[in-house]
Amino acid sequence: MSAQALNKIRVLELTTAVAGPVAGCVLADMGAEVIKIESPGGRSLKSPGAPPPIEGAPDHPYNRTAFFNELHRGKKLLSLDLKHEDGKNIFLRLVENADVVMENFSPKIVGRLGIDYAELKKIKNDIICVSMPAFGKSGPYESRASYGPGIDAMSGLSHLTGFPDGNPGKPAQFYCDQNAGLTAALTVMGAVRHRNRTGQGQYIELAMLEGEMQLIAPALMDVMMNSRSPNRTGNRHDRFAPQGVYRCKGENEWVAITVRTDVEWQSLANLIGKPEVAKDNRFIDLDGRQIHHEDIDKLVENWTQTLTPQEAETAMQGAGIPAGALLNLNEAFTHPQFQHRNTLVHVEHPEMGTFPHTRTAWRSKNKNEGVAGPAPTFGNANKYVLSDLLNFSQEEQQKLKDLGIVSDAPLS
Repeated sequence: MSAQALNKIRVLELTTAVAGPVAGCVLADMGAEVIKIESPGGRSLKSPGAPPPIEGAPDHPYNRTAFFNELHRGKKLLSLDLKHEDGKNIFLRLVENADVVMENFSPKIVGRLGIDYAELKKIKNDIICVSMPAFGKSGPYESRASYGPGIDAMSGLSHLTGFPDGNPGKPAQFYCDQNAGLTAALTVMGAVRHRNRTGQGQYIELAMLEGEMQLIAPALMDVMMNSRSPNRTGNRHDRFAPQGVYRCKGENEWVAITVRTDVEWQSLANLIGKPEVAKDNRFIDLDGRQIHHEDIDKLVENWTQTLTPQEAETAMQGAGIPAGALLNLNEAFTHPQFQHRNTLVHVEHPEMGTFPHTRTAWRSKNKNEGVAGPAPTFGNANKYVLSDLLNFSQEEQQKLKDLGIVSDAPLS
Protein backbone atom coordinates (compact mmCIF):
# COMPACT_ATOMS: atom_id res chain seq x y z
CA MET A 1 0.00 0.00 0.00
CA SER A 2 1.37 3.42 -0.96
CA ALA A 3 2.73 5.78 1.68
CA GLN A 4 0.85 8.99 2.38
CA ALA A 5 1.88 12.02 0.35
CA LEU A 6 3.51 13.91 3.23
CA ASN A 7 5.03 10.95 5.05
CA LYS A 8 8.26 11.96 6.88
CA ILE A 9 7.44 15.68 6.57
CA ARG A 10 7.58 17.47 9.94
CA VAL A 11 5.52 20.62 10.43
CA LEU A 12 5.84 22.98 13.40
CA GLU A 13 2.51 24.73 13.86
CA LEU A 14 2.46 28.06 15.69
CA THR A 15 -1.15 28.99 15.08
CA THR A 16 -4.26 30.19 16.86
CA ALA A 17 -7.96 30.61 16.08
CA VAL A 18 -9.17 28.61 13.03
CA ALA A 19 -7.26 29.20 9.78
CA GLY A 20 -3.86 27.92 10.88
CA PRO A 21 -5.23 24.90 12.75
CA VAL A 22 -7.31 23.92 9.70
CA ALA A 23 -4.15 23.92 7.58
CA GLY A 24 -2.40 21.73 10.15
CA CYS A 25 -5.33 19.27 10.18
CA VAL A 26 -5.18 18.81 6.43
CA LEU A 27 -1.40 18.30 6.47
CA ALA A 28 -1.72 15.74 9.27
CA ASP A 29 -4.42 13.91 7.34
CA MET A 30 -2.01 13.77 4.39
CA GLY A 31 0.62 12.05 6.52
CA ALA A 32 2.74 14.90 7.91
CA GLU A 33 3.91 14.87 11.51
CA VAL A 34 2.38 18.10 12.79
CA ILE A 35 3.69 19.36 16.13
CA LYS A 36 1.49 22.10 17.48
CA ILE A 37 3.32 24.39 19.87
CA GLU A 38 1.22 25.99 22.59
CA SER A 39 2.17 28.23 25.47
CA PRO A 40 1.95 26.62 28.94
CA GLY A 41 -0.39 29.47 29.86
CA GLY A 42 -2.30 29.33 26.60
CA ARG A 43 -5.60 28.08 28.00
CA SER A 44 -7.54 27.71 31.22
CA LEU A 45 -7.59 24.63 33.40
CA LYS A 46 -11.36 24.97 33.39
CA SER A 47 -13.37 24.61 30.19
CA PRO A 48 -17.07 25.31 30.82
CA GLY A 49 -19.30 23.12 28.71
CA ALA A 50 -16.75 20.35 28.22
CA PRO A 51 -18.38 16.91 28.25
CA PRO A 52 -17.54 14.59 31.16
CA PRO A 53 -14.56 12.25 30.82
CA ILE A 54 -15.06 8.64 29.88
CA GLU A 55 -14.86 6.10 32.69
CA GLY A 56 -11.32 5.69 33.97
CA ALA A 57 -9.97 8.84 32.27
CA PRO A 58 -8.54 11.79 34.25
CA ASP A 59 -10.78 14.81 34.72
CA HIS A 60 -8.98 17.31 32.50
CA PRO A 61 -11.71 19.49 30.97
CA TYR A 62 -9.11 21.45 28.99
CA ASN A 63 -8.54 18.28 26.93
CA ARG A 64 -12.22 17.79 26.15
CA THR A 65 -13.36 20.90 24.29
CA ALA A 66 -15.00 19.99 20.98
CA PHE A 67 -13.67 23.10 19.21
CA PHE A 68 -10.04 22.32 20.00
CA ASN A 69 -10.35 18.62 19.29
CA GLU A 70 -11.90 19.10 15.86
CA LEU A 71 -9.27 21.68 14.80
CA HIS A 72 -6.23 19.75 16.05
CA ARG A 73 -6.95 16.15 15.19
CA GLY A 74 -3.99 14.00 14.24
CA LYS A 75 -1.37 16.35 15.71
CA LYS A 76 1.15 16.19 18.54
CA LEU A 77 1.30 18.98 21.10
CA LEU A 78 4.40 20.51 22.63
CA SER A 79 3.77 22.93 25.49
CA LEU A 80 6.53 25.52 25.22
CA ASP A 81 7.01 29.13 26.33
CA LEU A 82 8.57 30.90 23.34
CA LYS A 83 8.89 34.16 25.27
CA HIS A 84 11.51 32.58 27.53
CA GLU A 85 14.98 32.48 26.00
CA ASP A 86 15.38 28.79 26.79
CA GLY A 87 12.00 28.08 25.23
CA LYS A 88 12.95 29.96 22.09
CA ASN A 89 16.24 28.06 21.88
CA ILE A 90 14.38 24.75 22.16
CA PHE A 91 12.15 25.80 19.28
CA LEU A 92 15.14 26.82 17.16
CA ARG A 93 16.77 23.46 17.80
CA LEU A 94 13.55 21.80 16.73
CA VAL A 95 13.59 23.81 13.50
CA GLU A 96 16.84 22.04 12.56
CA ASN A 97 14.82 18.82 12.25
CA ALA A 98 11.70 20.32 10.68
CA ASP A 99 10.54 20.91 7.13
CA VAL A 100 7.81 23.51 7.58
CA VAL A 101 6.96 26.23 10.08
CA MET A 102 3.46 27.72 9.97
CA GLU A 103 2.29 30.74 11.93
CA ASN A 104 -0.70 33.08 11.93
CA PHE A 105 0.32 35.44 14.73
CA SER A 106 -0.14 39.18 14.56
CA PRO A 107 2.49 40.51 12.12
CA LYS A 108 5.05 41.81 14.63
CA ILE A 109 4.99 38.90 17.08
CA VAL A 110 7.40 36.54 15.31
CA GLY A 111 9.89 39.40 14.96
CA ARG A 112 9.67 40.22 18.65
CA LEU A 113 10.11 36.54 19.51
CA GLY A 114 13.17 36.30 17.25
CA ILE A 115 11.73 33.46 15.17
CA ASP A 116 10.96 35.19 11.87
CA TYR A 117 11.95 33.67 8.53
CA ALA A 118 15.32 35.42 8.44
CA GLU A 119 16.29 33.79 11.74
CA LEU A 120 14.87 30.38 10.83
CA LYS A 121 16.73 30.34 7.53
CA LYS A 122 20.04 30.83 9.36
CA ILE A 123 19.33 27.61 11.22
CA LYS A 124 17.94 25.58 8.31
CA ASN A 125 18.53 27.01 4.86
CA ASP A 126 15.80 25.01 3.13
CA ILE A 127 13.08 25.61 5.72
CA ILE A 128 9.61 26.39 4.38
CA CYS A 129 7.89 29.13 6.36
CA VAL A 130 4.21 29.95 5.87
CA SER A 131 2.78 33.10 7.41
CA MET A 132 -0.97 33.81 7.45
CA PRO A 133 -1.51 37.47 8.40
CA ALA A 134 -4.99 38.92 8.16
CA PHE A 135 -4.12 41.66 5.67
CA GLY A 136 -0.52 40.99 4.64
CA LYS A 137 2.81 42.17 6.01
CA SER A 138 3.03 45.35 3.97
CA GLY A 139 0.75 48.28 3.29
CA PRO A 140 -1.29 50.53 5.59
CA TYR A 141 -2.90 47.54 7.37
CA GLU A 142 0.29 45.53 7.87
CA SER A 143 0.21 45.83 11.67
CA ARG A 144 -3.49 45.07 12.08
CA ALA A 145 -5.00 41.82 13.26
CA SER A 146 -8.48 40.50 12.61
CA TYR A 147 -10.75 37.52 13.08
CA GLY A 148 -13.08 36.02 10.49
CA PRO A 149 -16.00 38.49 10.70
CA GLY A 150 -13.71 41.47 10.08
CA ILE A 151 -12.15 39.87 7.03
CA ASP A 152 -15.53 38.68 5.74
CA ALA A 153 -16.68 42.30 6.00
CA MET A 154 -13.64 43.88 4.35
CA SER A 155 -13.57 41.42 1.45
CA GLY A 156 -17.07 42.38 0.33
CA LEU A 157 -18.51 38.97 1.18
CA SER A 158 -20.74 40.37 3.93
CA HIS A 159 -21.97 43.07 1.54
CA LEU A 160 -23.17 40.30 -0.79
CA THR A 161 -24.75 38.22 1.99
CA GLY A 162 -28.39 38.88 2.80
CA PHE A 163 -31.57 40.07 1.15
CA PRO A 164 -31.91 43.18 -1.08
CA ASP A 165 -34.07 45.03 1.45
CA GLY A 166 -32.00 43.98 4.46
CA ASN A 167 -28.66 44.70 6.08
CA PRO A 168 -25.36 43.05 5.16
CA GLY A 169 -24.99 39.67 6.84
CA LYS A 170 -22.21 37.64 8.38
CA PRO A 171 -21.97 34.21 6.74
CA ALA A 172 -22.88 31.38 9.11
CA GLN A 173 -19.24 30.30 9.32
CA PHE A 174 -15.96 32.17 8.85
CA TYR A 175 -15.34 31.54 5.18
CA CYS A 176 -11.98 33.29 5.26
CA ASP A 177 -10.59 30.91 7.90
CA GLN A 178 -11.59 27.71 6.13
CA ASN A 179 -10.49 29.06 2.77
CA ALA A 180 -7.14 30.29 4.12
CA GLY A 181 -6.51 26.98 5.91
CA LEU A 182 -7.11 24.88 2.80
CA THR A 183 -5.08 27.30 0.65
CA ALA A 184 -2.18 27.20 3.11
CA ALA A 185 -2.17 23.40 3.15
CA LEU A 186 -2.13 23.28 -0.65
CA THR A 187 0.66 25.86 -0.71
CA VAL A 188 2.75 23.81 1.72
CA MET A 189 2.40 20.75 -0.49
CA GLY A 190 3.59 22.74 -3.49
CA ALA A 191 6.50 24.20 -1.53
CA VAL A 192 7.57 20.73 -0.32
CA ARG A 193 7.53 19.44 -3.87
CA HIS A 194 9.55 22.45 -5.03
CA ARG A 195 12.12 21.90 -2.26
CA ASN A 196 12.42 18.22 -3.07
CA ARG A 197 13.16 19.08 -6.70
CA THR A 198 15.44 22.08 -6.19
CA GLY A 199 16.70 21.91 -2.60
CA GLN A 200 15.30 25.40 -1.96
CA GLY A 201 13.03 26.39 0.88
CA GLN A 202 10.95 29.54 0.78
CA TYR A 203 8.89 32.06 2.68
CA ILE A 204 5.18 32.17 1.79
CA GLU A 205 2.98 35.04 2.86
CA LEU A 206 -0.71 34.19 2.61
CA ALA A 207 -2.85 37.22 3.35
CA MET A 208 -6.24 35.95 4.47
CA LEU A 209 -8.07 38.95 2.98
CA GLU A 210 -6.58 38.35 -0.47
CA GLY A 211 -7.48 34.67 -0.27
CA GLU A 212 -11.10 35.52 0.44
CA MET A 213 -11.30 37.86 -2.54
CA GLN A 214 -11.13 34.76 -4.73
CA LEU A 215 -14.47 33.63 -3.29
CA ILE A 216 -16.26 36.65 -4.72
CA ALA A 217 -14.42 36.75 -8.07
CA PRO A 218 -17.60 36.96 -10.25
CA ALA A 219 -18.81 40.00 -8.31
CA LEU A 220 -15.37 41.62 -8.61
CA MET A 221 -15.38 41.00 -12.37
CA ASP A 222 -18.74 42.76 -12.57
CA VAL A 223 -17.27 45.78 -10.82
CA MET A 224 -14.12 45.92 -12.94
CA MET A 225 -15.59 45.02 -16.34
CA ASN A 226 -19.04 46.55 -16.13
CA SER A 227 -18.62 49.24 -13.45
CA ARG A 228 -21.52 47.69 -11.55
CA SER A 229 -21.48 47.08 -7.84
CA PRO A 230 -23.52 43.93 -7.16
CA ASN A 231 -25.97 44.12 -4.31
CA ARG A 232 -27.44 41.44 -2.10
CA THR A 233 -29.69 38.99 -3.92
CA GLY A 234 -30.93 36.80 -1.09
CA ASN A 235 -31.55 33.32 -2.47
CA ARG A 236 -31.78 34.43 -6.09
CA HIS A 237 -29.24 34.19 -8.90
CA ASP A 238 -28.31 36.56 -11.69
CA ARG A 239 -28.28 33.85 -14.37
CA PHE A 240 -30.84 31.31 -13.12
CA ALA A 241 -34.57 31.74 -12.49
CA PRO A 242 -36.47 30.70 -10.61
CA GLN A 243 -34.06 30.00 -7.80
CA GLY A 244 -34.93 30.07 -4.15
CA VAL A 245 -35.71 28.29 -0.91
CA TYR A 246 -39.36 27.30 -0.73
CA ARG A 247 -41.53 26.44 2.24
CA CYS A 248 -42.66 22.82 2.53
CA LYS A 249 -45.20 20.91 4.61
CA GLY A 250 -44.39 21.01 8.30
CA GLU A 251 -42.85 23.55 10.64
CA ASN A 252 -39.70 25.30 9.36
CA GLU A 253 -39.28 22.83 6.49
CA TRP A 254 -37.78 23.98 3.19
CA VAL A 255 -36.45 22.86 -0.17
CA ALA A 256 -33.90 24.68 -2.36
CA ILE A 257 -34.57 24.77 -6.11
CA THR A 258 -32.54 26.05 -9.07
CA VAL A 259 -33.86 26.28 -12.63
CA ARG A 260 -31.02 26.86 -15.10
CA THR A 261 -32.64 26.56 -18.55
CA ASP A 262 -35.88 27.06 -20.41
CA VAL A 263 -36.21 23.27 -20.66
CA GLU A 264 -35.96 22.91 -16.87
CA TRP A 265 -38.53 25.66 -16.49
CA GLN A 266 -40.95 23.73 -18.69
CA SER A 267 -40.32 20.61 -16.60
CA LEU A 268 -41.00 22.55 -13.41
CA ALA A 269 -44.22 24.01 -14.76
CA ASN A 270 -45.46 20.53 -15.66
CA LEU A 271 -44.36 19.12 -12.29
CA ILE A 272 -46.29 21.70 -10.25
CA GLY A 273 -49.38 21.11 -12.36
CA LYS A 274 -49.21 24.44 -14.22
CA PRO A 275 -48.08 23.52 -17.76
CA GLU A 276 -49.73 26.63 -19.15
CA VAL A 277 -47.35 29.00 -17.33
CA ALA A 278 -44.42 27.61 -19.32
CA LYS A 279 -45.96 29.29 -22.38
CA ASP A 280 -46.87 32.50 -20.56
CA ASN A 281 -45.04 35.38 -22.26
CA ARG A 282 -44.07 36.75 -18.85
CA PHE A 283 -42.04 33.63 -18.07
CA ILE A 284 -40.92 32.50 -21.52
CA ASP A 285 -37.24 33.39 -21.05
CA LEU A 286 -34.74 34.14 -18.28
CA ASP A 287 -35.23 37.93 -18.39
CA GLY A 288 -38.96 37.57 -18.02
CA ARG A 289 -38.70 35.02 -15.21
CA GLN A 290 -36.37 37.30 -13.28
CA ILE A 291 -38.71 40.28 -13.70
CA HIS A 292 -41.67 38.22 -12.51
CA HIS A 293 -39.78 36.10 -10.02
CA GLU A 294 -42.21 36.80 -7.17
CA ASP A 295 -45.14 35.54 -9.20
CA ILE A 296 -43.25 32.32 -9.96
CA ASP A 297 -42.29 31.93 -6.30
CA LYS A 298 -45.96 31.92 -5.29
CA LEU A 299 -46.80 29.26 -7.87
CA VAL A 300 -43.89 27.06 -6.82
CA GLU A 301 -44.51 27.45 -3.09
CA ASN A 302 -48.19 26.60 -3.46
CA TRP A 303 -46.94 23.23 -4.71
CA THR A 304 -44.00 22.67 -2.31
CA GLN A 305 -46.19 23.37 0.74
CA THR A 306 -48.13 20.21 -0.02
CA LEU A 307 -44.98 18.07 0.21
CA THR A 308 -42.23 17.32 2.70
CA PRO A 309 -38.77 18.59 1.71
CA GLN A 310 -37.69 15.06 0.84
CA GLU A 311 -40.77 14.50 -1.33
CA ALA A 312 -40.21 17.78 -3.16
CA GLU A 313 -36.51 16.99 -3.65
CA THR A 314 -37.27 13.53 -5.04
CA ALA A 315 -39.90 14.89 -7.43
CA MET A 316 -37.57 17.67 -8.66
CA GLN A 317 -34.62 15.40 -9.15
CA GLY A 318 -36.83 12.95 -11.03
CA ALA A 319 -37.80 15.76 -13.41
CA GLY A 320 -34.17 16.75 -13.96
CA ILE A 321 -34.32 19.88 -11.84
CA PRO A 322 -31.52 20.54 -9.29
CA ALA A 323 -33.06 20.59 -5.83
CA GLY A 324 -32.20 19.65 -2.27
CA ALA A 325 -34.04 19.39 1.01
CA LEU A 326 -32.70 21.74 3.67
CA LEU A 327 -31.27 19.70 6.52
CA ASN A 328 -30.45 20.77 10.03
CA LEU A 329 -27.18 19.43 11.42
CA ASN A 330 -28.77 16.45 13.15
CA GLU A 331 -30.45 15.46 9.89
CA ALA A 332 -27.21 15.91 7.97
CA PHE A 333 -25.29 13.62 10.34
CA THR A 334 -27.81 10.82 9.86
CA HIS A 335 -28.52 11.30 6.16
CA PRO A 336 -27.99 8.11 4.10
CA GLN A 337 -25.57 9.84 1.72
CA PHE A 338 -23.37 11.05 4.58
CA GLN A 339 -23.56 7.64 6.19
CA HIS A 340 -22.62 5.84 2.98
CA ARG A 341 -19.67 8.15 2.35
CA ASN A 342 -18.42 8.00 5.97
CA THR A 343 -18.38 11.79 6.00
CA LEU A 344 -18.01 11.69 9.76
CA VAL A 345 -15.09 9.60 11.02
CA HIS A 346 -15.34 8.45 14.64
CA VAL A 347 -11.96 8.43 16.38
CA GLU A 348 -11.16 7.30 19.91
CA HIS A 349 -9.87 10.08 22.14
CA PRO A 350 -8.18 8.98 25.39
CA GLU A 351 -10.33 11.24 27.58
CA MET A 352 -13.43 11.94 25.49
CA GLY A 353 -14.01 8.50 24.05
CA THR A 354 -15.49 8.31 20.56
CA PHE A 355 -15.32 11.72 18.87
CA PRO A 356 -16.76 12.50 15.40
CA HIS A 357 -14.51 14.34 12.96
CA THR A 358 -15.44 15.75 9.57
CA ARG A 359 -13.11 14.18 7.05
CA THR A 360 -11.51 16.06 4.19
CA ALA A 361 -13.55 16.07 1.00
CA TRP A 362 -11.31 14.00 -1.23
CA ARG A 363 -11.07 10.24 -1.53
CA SER A 364 -7.86 8.43 -2.47
CA LYS A 365 -6.86 4.84 -3.15
CA ASN A 366 -3.34 5.60 -1.91
CA LYS A 367 -4.10 6.24 1.78
CA ASN A 368 -4.16 10.03 1.33
CA GLU A 369 -7.53 10.46 2.98
CA GLY A 370 -9.38 10.10 6.24
CA VAL A 371 -8.52 11.46 9.67
CA ALA A 372 -4.99 11.08 11.00
CA GLY A 373 -6.03 10.46 14.59
CA PRO A 374 -7.46 12.10 17.71
CA ALA A 375 -6.50 15.54 18.90
CA PRO A 376 -3.55 15.66 21.30
CA THR A 377 -3.92 16.04 25.02
CA PHE A 378 -2.09 18.99 26.53
CA GLY A 379 1.67 18.52 26.30
CA ASN A 380 1.41 14.95 24.99
CA ALA A 381 4.52 15.45 22.83
CA ASN A 382 6.71 17.05 25.49
CA LYS A 383 8.65 13.88 26.22
CA TYR A 384 8.83 12.88 22.54
CA VAL A 385 10.31 16.23 21.51
CA LEU A 386 12.64 16.76 24.45
CA SER A 387 13.85 13.16 24.85
CA ASP A 388 13.62 11.57 21.43
CA LEU A 389 14.24 14.52 19.12
CA LEU A 390 16.48 16.81 21.21
CA ASN A 391 18.12 14.39 23.69
CA PHE A 392 17.39 16.37 26.85
CA SER A 393 18.15 14.50 30.05
CA GLN A 394 15.49 13.86 32.67
CA GLU A 395 17.12 16.49 34.90
CA GLU A 396 17.04 19.08 32.12
CA GLN A 397 13.41 18.35 31.37
CA GLN A 398 12.45 18.68 35.01
CA LYS A 399 14.22 22.03 35.22
CA LEU A 400 12.24 23.28 32.22
CA LYS A 401 9.03 22.24 33.97
CA ASP A 402 10.10 23.88 37.23
CA LEU A 403 10.66 27.13 35.34
CA GLY A 404 7.29 26.90 33.58
CA ILE A 405 8.92 26.75 30.14
CA VAL A 406 7.37 23.36 29.51
CA SER A 407 4.26 22.03 31.19
CA ASP A 408 2.11 18.90 31.13
CA ALA A 409 -0.99 20.90 32.10
CA PRO A 410 -2.12 24.52 31.55
CA LEU A 411 -0.53 26.90 34.01
CA SER A 412 -3.27 29.56 33.95
